[in-house]
Amino acid sequence: MKNLLNPVLLLICLSINSQTQKPNILFIFSDDQSFETIGANGQTIVETPNLDTLTKSGTTFTHTYNQGSWAGAVCVASRSMLISGTSLWQARNTIKEIKRKKKHSWPEMMKEAGYTTYMSGKWHVPISVKSVFDTSKNVRAGMPKSIKKAYNRPIEGENPDTAWYSWDKANGGFWQGGKHWSKVLADDGIEFIEKAKNDENPFFMYLAFNAPHDPRQAPKEYIDKYPIDSIKLPQNYQDLYPDMGQNGIPIIRDEKLAPFPRTPYAIKVHRQEYYASITYMDVQIGRILDALEKSGKANNTYIIFTSDHGLAVGHHGLVGKQNMYEHSMRAPFIISGPNIKADKKIDTPIYLQDAMATSLELASIEKPAYVSFNSILPLLKNNKKSNYKSIYGAYMGTQRMLIKDNWKLIVYPKIKKKKLFNLLEDEYEMNDLGNNPKYSDKVSEMTNLLEAEMDKNNDPMTSLKAADYTVSKKVKH
Repeated sequence: MKNLLNPVLLLICLSINSQTQKPNILFIFSDDQSFETIGANGQTIVETPNLDTLTKSGTTFTHTYNQGSWAGAVCVASRSMLISGTSLWQARNTIKEIKRKKKHSWPEMMKEAGYTTYMSGKWHVPISVKSVFDTSKNVRAGMPKSIKKAYNRPIEGENPDTAWYSWDKANGGFWQGGKHWSKVLADDGIEFIEKAKNDENPFFMYLAFNAPHDPRQAPKEYIDKYPIDSIKLPQNYQDLYPDMGQNGIPIIRDEKLAPFPRTPYAIKVHRQEYYASITYMDVQIGRILDALEKSGKANNTYIIFTSDHGLAVGHHGLVGKQNMYEHSMRAPFIISGPNIKADKKIDTPIYLQDAMATSLELASIEKPAYVSFNSILPLLKNNKKSNYKSIYGAYMGTQRMLIKDNWKLIVYPKIKKKKLFNLLEDEYEMNDLGNNPKYSDKVSEMTNLLEAEMDKNNDPMTSLKAADYTVSKKVKH
């Protein structure tokens, strides 16, 4: 009887262990990818078969936002919020405290909970990768080095012998080193998965693509997937955006990629290159997911895919992300894994930085009091309507934004302009109701709510009242 019982007890113990073992977390992060660029969602012609499969296997949050930025490089603020878990105006100070070991970053919390932590790809956070991850490889800067002729282009009828081409390896950028950076990242991820399959510890992988950030480069066969005559201009296309300049939407590097005024041809080419870059990245994501499946670890792995923010690429006459419109504030967000409902979409607004708090809950790690973002797991279980009363956004001292109940207010304090949109009826933000007397009460209501949210988030801007569009000189980050 004793000999029979031992194997039975062993099976029971193994079963209990498999149920209590902490799950692996695979976080895949893209750069400059708008919410509209997942093929399965049908908003554009972009082909993303692997992200489509991930979408169908999990749950998509259709309204996922970045809070904005304190500087032109929006990705630095976004990634600092993500790694620190703190909101826009606290993140820089929290990063400094992480450096001084007074607070812990996302990977450090995972490591302390018994996870093997790994990072490859774009970092762009003002702290050493090696100080917070167990292992890292091919850590990249903010963007691949570009060249002068990649700007103010394309011009229809330009000399083809001197034009900039996405697939020309002589242009460097993503081709620097001889192998496209998206492929390098996939190779790194696959290499780590091969090692992790024999590791008893759970893993936390942070794989950050530079794509589809400019210079938007991909092999020619991916460009050829998108003939120019198949590219549609965005419905809210404009030749010029009226509120550009140092006190509105800045004319900085991103906006200088395409010529002024914008032309349909230039925007179609930029979107062609954008789509091709995303499709090539999707192929590499497929390789990573295949390796995970082959490793035997997939059944106990949660996958979170998102991007640091969106991108205009022709919407509203804009090209970059230094604005408060949906195309630039919203990113894709997909979560897949054990007990996550398949092929489900949730339109409850979240922040992309909720990924951190979500992974902490999945790993049974208590969220520190200083982490201001929230786990999305209650939303997945339909136990909570929303984690946030409203969605707040800010860009330096020139733009503020609030979304509540499908209403959106954008304020340009320095030029004393307010724009109001009904996102339910006007998803492309083409009908500004801000100067319509019929909506003056709504503008006042939204302004008061925005000011309250600014106070809650320690915004350095002191007021949005018409007589006092000021920014405090004593900025505390």
